[in-house]
Amino acid sequence: MMLAVQGIDAFIERTQILRAVSLSLEKGQMAGLVGRNGAGKTTLMRTIMGALKPTKGGVHIAGNDETRAPPYDQARLGVGYMPEDRRLVPELTVEENIMVPAWATNIADASSRLKRVFELLPEIARFADRKALALSGGQQKLVALGRALMVGQQLILLDEPFEGIAPALAQRLVEVLHAIKGQGELSILLSESDYTHSAGLIDRLFVIERGSVTERGS
Repeated sequence: MMLAVQGIDAFIERTQILRAVSLSLEKGQMAGLVGRNGAGKTTLMRTIMGALKPTKGGVHIAGNDETRAPPYDQARLGVGYMPEDRRLVPELTVEENIMVPAWATNIADASSRLKRVFELLPEIARFADRKALALSGGQQKLVALGRALMVGQQLILLDEPFEGIAPALAQRLVEVLHAIKGQGELSILLSESDYTHSAGLIDRLFVIERGSVTERGS
């Protein structure tokens, strides 16, 4: 089992956001996490990544108990994260933004990983030396995906990857995810407000409502 979330509750300050959430993901599977804004998608992603600690339940990644582990531990396990708001460093170039997790975790094969990212996303390779501040929102999404892939060798979490981007870029992102899925090595959890873009991609569908998750036929 690549990812196992078991009965987690999570609070932000005194407000309960997640309620007994359980879901799992096998190696090579892609799952959708669908819910309205405010349903708890981002909170669940942050809890899996270790940025928010659950008050109850557990998070296991590749057989490792990561419930109380610091966030950097996920990167060392090969977990990449693409946040909804991208979180690029505006003053750094595209290539530097992609390399940040490699520098932070001392990845030995960083140069070969960067080459693979640019092969998968040749459009960002073309503006690798451009500052992130100069990119469009859609271009920034692609760079954030490249950064997640830089460290995410086992599992990547994509929080609202299609939100706020032009249809052409959304279609390009679908193509990239199809290519990644076709390799059969990487597990992906992808959140959306609906499954307009991910319907043809996902193997499993989880719906989150008011902090509770149920699985439905994908």
